[in-house]
Order: sequence, then C-alpha cells, then structure tokens
Amino acid sequence: MTAFSIQDREFMARAIRLARRGLYTTAPNPRVGCVLVKDGLIVGEGFHLRAGEGHAEVNALRHAGEQARGATAYVTLEPCSHHGRTPPCAEGLIRAGVARVVAGMVDPNPQVAGRGMKLLAEAAVVAEHGLLEAQARELNPGFIKRMEQGMPLVTLKLAGSLDGRTAMRSGESQWITGPQARRQVQRLRARSCAIISGVESILQDDSALTVRETELGLDNAAEIVCRQPLRVVLDSRLRTPPDANILKQAGRTLLVHVGERPGNEQALKLAGAELLALPALDGRVDLSALLRYLAQHEQCNEVLVETGATLAGAFVEQQLADRLVLFMAPTLMGSDGRPLLELPLTRMAQQIPLKVLDCRQVGGDLCFTLQPKYREAD
Repeated sequence: MTAFSIQDREFMARAIRLARRGLYTTAPNPRVGCVLVKDGLIVGEGFHLRAGEGHAEVNALRHAGEQARGATAYVTLEPCSHHGRTPPCAEGLIRAGVARVVAGMVDPNPQVAGRGMKLLAEAAVVAEHGLLEAQARELNPGFIKRMEQGMPLVTLKLAGSLDGRTAMRSGESQWITGPQARRQVQRLRARSCAIISGVESILQDDSALTVRETELGLDNAAEIVCRQPLRVVLDSRLRTPPDANILKQAGRTLLVHVGERPGNEQALKLAGAELLALPALDGRVDLSALLRYLAQHEQCNEVLVETGATLAGAFVEQQLADRLVLFMAPTLMGSDGRPLLELPLTRMAQQIPLKVLDCRQVGGDLCFTLQPKYREAD
C-alpha cells in the first residue's frame, strides 16, 4: 500500500472541500475536486459544477496553464478514461505533462473502473489511489450505489413530535418543526435527483415538492434551483387531479401507476404529467422496480422519500431505505396523533435497530441521521 505524506493528505483534503462545492449541482455526475501542486505550491484547482461542463481536472488544468507540466494532481475520483459529454480527463492530464496523479478512490463506473489509472501508468505518469478514500466515498454515496448495485441511495425524510406523531387525527400538521428544519429539508431536496411521494400526500396537502430559492439560505441558491429534482408520485390508479399544484411547477412530474387507464389520463398529460406503468406488488407499485427504473432510465443517484406513514413504512419494511433523516420537534402531540410510519411489528425480535450517524440541533428541533440495520432475509 502506498505511504502518503502529510502534505499529500492536506492537498487531497482541499480537493475534497472543492468537490463539496458541487454538492447540489453535479447530478447525475459525481462530485469531484482536483488540486494541482508543483514544488509544494498549488498551481491550479477546480471542481465539477454541472453535467456537460468541464470536469474537475479540466478546470484545474485550465487554471494552472503551463505550470501543470511536472505537477502532481490530487483528484477525489479516478480520472475518466472514456468519451462522454466531455473528453477523457486521463488523456488531458497526460497531454498537460502532469507527472503524478493521486486519486481518492477508483471510479465505480464500469466504463472507468481502473482504466483511467492504467492509462496514466502506461503513459509513465505515477498513478496512485486510496488517499482519504473514506472521505472521497462520502462525497458520492448515491453515485457509488448506482454504479455498483444499479439502485439509487434512498433517504427517507421524517418529521414529527417527540412522541413520534406527524399530524393530529384530523390531519392538521403545519407546522411541527421550525424554519431551520424546513431549510434543511430544502437542502435535502436540492441534493437529490428525485423526490418520491405518494398520491395520498398530494391529495391531502397539495404539495409542490420543489426546491425554493428563498428557503435554501445558500449564496448560489438561484443557480441551484435551475435544476429541479424529478418529482415522482406513486399513484396506482391515477387519482392525482389535473389541477394539482405539483403539475404547475417547473421541472418534471412522473406519475407512476400499475397499468389501469382511467378517464383522466389525457387530462393529466395535458397538465404536464408524465405517466409510467410499472409492475404491481400486492396491488401497489413495486418499489424495487421503481428504484431500478430511476437508476437506469433517469440516472438517479440519490432519491428523497417525502411521504405519509404508509409509504414510508413500506420503504423500511421492504428494506429499501438506506438512511432516515428524522427531524423531531420538542413537543407532544398525544396518542391520537398519526404515527411517523406504518410498520406493523408485533414482537421485539422484529424491531429494526438504527445506527446513529449524526445528531444535531437545528434551530429548536433535533435532527437525527440514522442507518437501518436490516436483518438478513430468512
């Protein structure tokens, strides 16, 4: 294993910080940062901002100019070796005369998967990888899962009271959590390729499910909202009203059904909806089939599930939620309130342990990021 120096680690850490600047904008591409160093000094740096535009290496090379010759490139992800929307970055580094390339991790994309490092080595460029790999992987958990498993990373967003209620029995729910928590939800939406909800949420709340510039609280909010996540509504019998708020928003809305053809199909299409028929599982949309579709046909890396208790419970029960982001307000709503999720467990042995990945105070609320520890199927 390569022994990396403290200086190597410092420059890769900077590349990782640069990559995070593309957190909300690079989809479906991975977030990547690059730092070019010569004689111990940074001569160029860049990050990937948007699909179809320059990759991190290209931007760093442009910044460095002739000083790139003989430099070391610290890049968070293995340089690409295939022609996509842009030329291969490995070839660009070779042409620029870079002497050494250190990658945080090998690209899980089967079109790359070590070929970039091999191409560099064959051109007599010192090619190394594995520096701060855990941090490099944290930049792109959804991209990695899509490439390795053909499925997107699924985040289930939940918000409720301290006693685990999301609404009163009447359905009254606004607002349980405060404005800072709602800002964090906007940022979860912004980093997602798609937002999944159920038709009951649309019928009850007339949700828009959009990323809103005024609520993000970020300097580049106007740029971020130019890319609205795909809105996905699970609507087995196409009950979404043609005048629903979600169909009036910028971006795309996909209504997923199970093959029935009700009379409002044409009206929904005229209102801007896209319709998709998928297989049924127990009379409802097959969630695994949906996720595979989103990964393969929509190139979704990360999807956010914002929905009611029934669909939320289904994602957990079918072991499809990779993580839960739970906002808890310091209030009690009582035993008659609606639960966070419908999960009909009857024995202690059925409980689903959750690993706490993060816990912090957000305004007056608490925010937990949790990883379900599913049991192996019998």
